[in-house]
Amino acid sequence: MNELEKCMAGEYYDCHDKIFLDFKTQARELLKEYNSLAYEQKQEKTGILKQLFGSIGTNVSVGLPFICDYGRNIYIGNNVSVNMNCTFVDCNKITVGDNVLIASNVQLYTATHPVELSERLAPDWNPQSEEYFCRTYALPIIIGDGCWLGGGVIVLPGVTIGRGAVIGAGSVVTKDIPENSLAVGNPCRVIRKLNQA
Repeated sequence: MNELEKCMAGEYYDCHDKIFLDFKTQARELLKEYNSLAYEQKQEKTGILKQLFGSIGTNVSVGLPFICDYGRNIYIGNNVSVNMNCTFVDCNKITVGDNVLIASNVQLYTATHPVELSERLAPDWNPQSEEYFCRTYALPIIIGDGCWLGGGVIVLPGVTIGRGAVIGAGSVVTKDIPENSLAVGNPCRVIRKLNQA
């Protein structure tokens, strides 16, 4: 497997491999242009997002500034609002469904490292090498149709937020949230069911 295949499979990968550096270079150029546009330049913004994202639906708004790693691993549905100052670390796939609200300062992180130091440090690493000193892997994030992520929400790698769920402002989502749930806190927990009509 090459490094990209390892990354997308959730295995340890070299995040400084040339392919990822090329992805980042391209994304940075598009983001620089995107984040310099005026609010009313909606057509120009949509054009850049079509180049940046893996796919994008209709009636999508992404507020400025917006930051992502590669862009190519972000898949956005229809009728989606991403407010200002959001960060999508899309080393693996980020899928956002239809009719989704993502408030300001939301952070979606697919990349992570082992918690145990002995596992986190790359084997046979030495300070004189040009190799990255720690192991990295990435897991996909899925935001289901009809979700609303409140301001400052952080979603960690590998999390799926089920259809119709609402995540309260400031929550840190460390595990899957069932559909039609109101969930809040750090770590984020379900406090009641929603959409039971």
